[in-house]
Amino acid sequence: MTRSLLAATSALALMLLSATAAYPQTQTPATGQAPADEKPAADQDKGTDAADAGDDDKQAPVPFEGGQLTITQPEQDGERVLAYDGKQLASNYDVFFDRIVKIGDVSVALVDVGDGGNQCGPAKVIVWKPEGGEIQTTTVEQDECGAPPAAVSDNAIYFVPYLLPGDSKPALQWSPTGGLSTSGNLTYTPEPGTDWKDVDPAKYDNIIDAFHNEAVYKEAEKLLGKDMPDMATSLLVGGGTEKTASGAFYASGCVPHDCGGNDGFMAVDPVKHTLYFARRGDNGEPDAWPAVTTWPADVKEALDKALGSAN
Repeated sequence: MTRSLLAATSALALMLLSATAAYPQTQTPATGQAPADEKPAADQDKGTDAADAGDDDKQAPVPFEGGQLTITQPEQDGERVLAYDGKQLASNYDVFFDRIVKIGDVSVALVDVGDGGNQCGPAKVIVWKPEGGEIQTTTVEQDECGAPPAAVSDNAIYFVPYLLPGDSKPALQWSPTGGLSTSGNLTYTPEPGTDWKDVDPAKYDNIIDAFHNEAVYKEAEKLLGKDMPDMATSLLVGGGTEKTASGAFYASGCVPHDCGGNDGFMAVDPVKHTLYFARRGDNGEPDAWPAVTTWPADVKEALDKALGSAN
């Protein structure tokens, strides 16, 4: 993965970015991000799980800096509220304690706060109390689908984003003294030297993983141009692939929180070195790359079945 890191980035930040950013380009968010209660190996000694949320709506208060962090649900089926000694800090439908860590000499609580729903992770609310000061919070939410995974070091917390094909996003860092800042920029890059012969749909949890192949990525870039990230996003909520009679493999998907309103389709023919994309929004008929009139009959039939529209 190409990295363009700022000169001020420390050697530790470089190590964290390399270790944490290595996997997102090969795995979709659902499979690439560890659950909140699973700490990366580098974090095993950095903090403790604040509470085991599990499936229980009632979460025990967590002692923190001379007070208590609580999560309550004042109204049945309503939003949950994160508070510190009665002072509301955040609210949403999904609120769960992650862990408490030490950044320098400061105790920091990490809490997941989000809308819930398909394929979308929560934002990360950072809670700390400066010496002699009031409780403070910072919310990390890089896009509409939550925060990147957090990696904790002695002096900072790093947030390294998941990248879709065609994406470039900043990697963030936070500390009690420096606040939230950009530590560098990451750009999606496929695996160098991979070719059509290396395409293996049996290894893909989601057809987006095919973009990791350099030959597939370059062909997709020719077809989609600047639309590549949007096309990939329309495949995020999806599963494994199926095969057509001619040997092409395909899958359909949708944008998180917009299934049925923003759906995508992708097919790969590794023998003919050909890709097929379609994306349908609320307007009805899908946009296609290349034009659907050029598609083989079995691939077009798969598209019609997947998106439920005659083309």
